[in-house]
Order: sequence, then structure tokens, then C-alpha cells
Amino acid sequence: MATRRLIAVVVLVPLLAALALWAFAWPAARTAPRDLPLGVAGPATATAQLEQQFARHEGAFEIHRYADEAAARSAIENRDVYGAVVVTPEGPELLTASAASPVVAQLLRQAVTEQATAKGSEVKTIDVVATPASDPRGAALSSSVLPLALAGLVAGAVVTLLGLRGFRAVAALTVAAALVGVVAAALAHSWLGALTGNWWAEAGTLGLATLAVSAAVAGLAALVGPAGIGAVAFLVMFLGNPFSGAASAPQLLPEPVGAVGQWLPPGASASLLRSVSFFDGAAATGPALTLTWWAVLGLGAVLLGNALKERSKITASASDSAEPALTPVG
Repeated sequence: MATRRLIAVVVLVPLLAALALWAFAWPAARTAPRDLPLGVAGPATATAQLEQQFARHEGAFEIHRYADEAAARSAIENRDVYGAVVVTPEGPELLTASAASPVVAQLLRQAVTEQATAKGSEVKTIDVVATPASDPRGAALSSSVLPLALAGLVAGAVVTLLGLRGFRAVAALTVAAALVGVVAAALAHSWLGALTGNWWAEAGTLGLATLAVSAAVAGLAALVGPAGIGAVAFLVMFLGNPFSGAASAPQLLPEPVGAVGQWLPPGASASLLRSVSFFDGAAATGPALTLTWWAVLGLGAVLLGNALKERSKITASASDSAEPALTPVG
């Protein structure tokens, strides 16, 4: 038995290390635009040439056409595109949104500037939706993904290990997530100034992100036992965190990593937090529904697991209390 355990440790530890290295290092090493939504605006003859230039980067950009600069600005503010190139009589003008992704904004500046320099022209850059001056690189928002995931994992594990069940567990998870949301909003918005949207919307987002993870942990543990804690921890930490695209953008990650990351709580929470903090809730429906489904299914699993255990107890009790029939003596 001891030999088997030793072999298991020797094999599993390198395997987990390799898996963690793959999950974190591979997406980071393969960062590049993939169907990145980009707008072009201006006269059709001028924008056609621009589109041809961007088409040379095969599969890198998804071009959206707009009539003028106002339409392009509106598309950026609605999170339809990450930026837009506007053709004007004075030369090309680049509209970016560093609040959507500082990495993408820098990438667009480099790409458009290189093309303009090759033609001997200069590019005027306007940051339509900028990151806060107190957090120009958006580091605070991207760094919030891991702490929220950890808070959810800890809350779900504590509720499970303390033996809370049914509605008590649901109440504990909900209250804990709400408090995390309030504290996190107080730190990120009120103290650091890294978030600039509606305070309560941000607190709700942060709380929902925590609840999505904690409910999943407690729910799966209620159904399959303590092993559920490890399963959700693996899913959130080894896949959800590196696949979230919080530090860059989902469209910069290898396929299908970017899409998968948005189905998991860390990616959905980062996208939703950007929307409510910088874009007045634009494009918030998708990530909000993702987090809600995680929370609802997790809490439902908590109640279902409790109901199954109570039913099992009742069945066992009825079986134990049943007396064997007496055989008459002849």
C-alpha cells in the first residue's frame, strides 16, 4: 500500500505541474489577434484599401464597416469592436478603448502606425473609453480574477466542511458572496479608483462572481462528496483563470481557449466587470447569464444533495425500525 501511494505521488506531482504549465504558459506564449473585432469608417473607396491591408493578416481581424466616426465611436462604446480606423481628409484616425483591453489598444496602435508610416502619413489616436488614470494598465481589474475565484473556493469549501446543508448552506453562501462583493468594490472602486462605474453594479458583479464559484463547490460536494471541492478547484484554477483573457482579451488566446474561458466564472466575471465599470453595462448580458447559471445550478445542487441525503436517512431509519415477522410455534 505504501509503495502504491509513493508511486501515485511521484507520478501525479509532475503531471499536475506539467498541466499547470500548459494551462498558464501555452495561452500566454500564443497570444495573437484571432478574429479581433475592428471597425473601419469613411468613404467606401478609402476603407476598401484599409480592409485589404488588414486582410493580409489572415484570420487576425474581423472587420466591421461604419459610415462615419460617430457610428464607429458608438460601436466601441457598445463593445461591438475593440477599436476603429477612421479615414479623414487629414489622414487616418485610430479610435481605441483601452478600458476594453490595454493590450489590444497597444496592438492596434502598433499595427495601424506601421501601415501609416509605410505610406508616409501620421496617425491620430483617440482613446474613446480609457482606463482610469489611477490604473492605466488595467492591472487591478485583471488581478481581481484570481482573488474572487479563491474567495469562492474557500467559501464553498468552508460551508461543506462545516456540514451546512440545505437552506442554511444557501444562505451562508449568498451572504458571504454579498459581503465579498461589497468589500471588493470598496477596495477597487472607493480606495484604488480602478473601477469607475456604478458602485452597486460593481459590487453585485463581484459578489455574483464569488457566488458562481462557491455555489459550484458546495453543490458538487453535496452531490459527490469532498471530491467535488477538488474538481471545481481544478476547473476554476487550472482552466478558468488562465483561459479568462482578463489580462489581454479572449480574442488574443488560442482557439478554443478564448471561448471556453468565457463559459467559466473567471472569464465571465472579468468581461462583466469591464462592462459595468467602463461601458455602462454594454455587452453585459452574456457574462451575467453565465455567472447566474453557475450560481443557480450550484445552489440547486446544494438543495438537491441535502434532499437526497434526508431521503436516504428516512429510508435507512424505516428499514432499521421494521421488525421481522414472528413465526408461530406449532
